[in-house]
Amino acid sequence: MALHFSEQEFAGRKAALLKAMQAEGLDALFLFQQESHYWLTGYDTFGFCFFQCLVVRADGRTCLLTRSADLRQAQRTSNIGDIRIWKDGLDAAPINNLKDIARDFGLTGKRIGCEFESYGLIHSNGRKLEAAFAGYADLVDASQIVNRLRVTKSPAEIAYVREAARLSDLADAVAIEMTKAGADEGEILAAQHAAIFAAGGDYPANEFIIGSAGDALLCRYKAGRRQLAVRDQLTLEFAGTFRHYHAAIMRTHIVGEPSKRHLAYHAAAREALDACQAAMKPGHTAGDVFAAHAGVFDAHGLGNHRLNACGYSLGAKFTPSWMDWPMFYEKNPYIIASGMVLFAHMILMDSETETAMCLGRTYLVGEVGAEPVNAANLDLVVK
Repeated sequence: MALHFSEQEFAGRKAALLKAMQAEGLDALFLFQQESHYWLTGYDTFGFCFFQCLVVRADGRTCLLTRSADLRQAQRTSNIGDIRIWKDGLDAAPINNLKDIARDFGLTGKRIGCEFESYGLIHSNGRKLEAAFAGYADLVDASQIVNRLRVTKSPAEIAYVREAARLSDLADAVAIEMTKAGADEGEILAAQHAAIFAAGGDYPANEFIIGSAGDALLCRYKAGRRQLAVRDQLTLEFAGTFRHYHAAIMRTHIVGEPSKRHLAYHAAAREALDACQAAMKPGHTAGDVFAAHAGVFDAHGLGNHRLNACGYSLGAKFTPSWMDWPMFYEKNPYIIASGMVLFAHMILMDSETETAMCLGRTYLVGEVGAEPVNAANLDLVVK
């Protein structure tokens, strides 16, 4: 097996999950989030784009239902001993296979928690699941049960986060070096990925963001490349990834002379980022971090240019997004704790003047506050 954590680490995670299940009065769990599979067993695949489910009974017994293409993947990357296959075909009905497992596990009439909020459980399969188990067992939403356990990182996970942060700094450095008039966005993007892969990193859970000129105002990846002009702006958001753990950075670089708005917006973004870091203390809430961000930008008269969220937790994530739970938005009551890994991004998008300014990095929450793990230098890059 190619496990990235010790047997003791996985045993501790299972014990914590079984305790949480007991507190929720659950006889079993149907886990569909790939992140849950990876965290609990080490199972590493993108095969969750098809139907698959990890069943966990209250006594700790587990069983994975998946396709034949993922059989050896599960055998090699996980500690799951009971792996069952549903057969591809015109009449394929994996829900029936799952119901067979439920019967084998003695779950008739039992209370089963289900990760309904999952990329691995599309709506059509969710409807079939509920129909098949109606009258057979009580399915209840348990979408956050593993998320709440994953959000606080163990020392072994933090070591992977720090390595991801090192990789993100390599990608940051190469992008800064290559940013200049005439540079091709594709070459910058390729160099960032090459720096991470060459140093032992992995694919990120979503595409890197790169955009210049008017596209610097976008905070999503889009197809198409251009060369940087003699006076330009370049927005980059990327993450170093190691064993699926992410550490992200977001920056806007300036080519040529920066405008007065670029300078003012960068100063405001840096002030807001510092305010967010100060709010990342155990006992504070995710809403407190957002309030710190909004308070600074609004005081600078930039409320119309900011977003309605300013960051989120990071961890071991799979396609289509490295954004983890919880997120920083207004009045989010989730309480911050030591061991959380948080990404704060200060995003200003001024559509009237097509001025972009973004600044963000990743933090590790300790006993009294947060420390940045990457992007030590937040100065505006002007090339």
